[in-house]
Formats: sequence, C-alpha cells, structure tokens
Amino acid sequence: MASPINIDTIPPVRVFPDFPEPGVAFQDLAPLYAEPGLLARLGDALVEPFAGAFDTVLALEARGFVIGTAVAAASRSPLVLARKAGKLPGALHRSKYALEYGSAELTVQHGALPPGARVLLVDDVLATGGTMAAAAELARQSGATVAGCGVILELVTLGGRKRLAPNPVTSLLTVP
Repeated sequence: MASPINIDTIPPVRVFPDFPEPGVAFQDLAPLYAEPGLLARLGDALVEPFAGAFDTVLALEARGFVIGTAVAAASRSPLVLARKAGKLPGALHRSKYALEYGSAELTVQHGALPPGARVLLVDDVLATGGTMAAAAELARQSGATVAGCGVILELVTLGGRKRLAPNPVTSLLTVP
C-alpha cells in the first residue's frame, strides 16, 4: 500500500474555461497523474472506503481508465472498461446519458461483468452524475450490483451525488 495522501501537497487541478463548450469548466487532472507515486496513493485512497465491498472495478471512458487501473491494481480486482459507443465489438449492454454539454452512450460487452459481481464504479470527475448513472445501469443490465462510486474530484454544485443515491459515493477532492 502506498503512503497516505496529504491533500495539501497534491498539485492543483488545472481548469480550462469554456471547454469543450462555452460555460463548461474542464477539470484537468493531468498534474496529479504526473506527480510520481501519487496515482498509486489515489488508487489506495479510493479502495479504502469500499474495502471488502466490491470484487470488480468498472472504469469509465476515457479519463476514468487511468484511476480505474490504479484502483484495480490496489485492490487486486479485475478491471472492466465501460466504453463509448462504437469502441467495442460483439454483443453489448448499452446505456445513454446526458452530459452538461450534450449526450453520449456507454457500453460494456456481455459477460464482462459476471452476474452477481459487486462493482465499484470509478471515474476521474463527478459532475452531474450522468456518466456514473449510465455505468450503474450497465452493471444492472449485466446482473451485477453497484457497491459504490469512487472519483478523484467532485463538482458539488452540479448535484451528481444526489443523482447516484442510494449508492455510496467517495470523492477525494471537492470543488464547491
């Protein structure tokens, strides 16, 4: 297990106003990933509140793949990738969702999440909760259950946590 996280020493998240659309403030976590050893500590920190509650990690495309890999490695759990439409072959479960700036669809291959799996949904940022809710629907379609939702950064005013209720949500950093 990596050493604990000292929030005061984490590099600042870069914010890019009006990207990808006017009115959206893109939260860029790349400075956190560039800090040696921090990614492993972030993975450990997201595993801790859910220890023993999950057996599979479902990481959301695309930026969630980074932290999902760290969480799967820290927990020694299988990693399943929820991909955007058109990225996976074969029979798929599908779930459409709305973004702050449009709509999209997540998919997961049939059989990727075994029935009865206890899944931890992992992404980098929680905003409105649409992407996470779509991932929860993919888990349900697969016959799995959602053990919780873990993110690095939560944009509190956008209400994503409320949308995911009653699933437990852990965020390591918050922006009001």
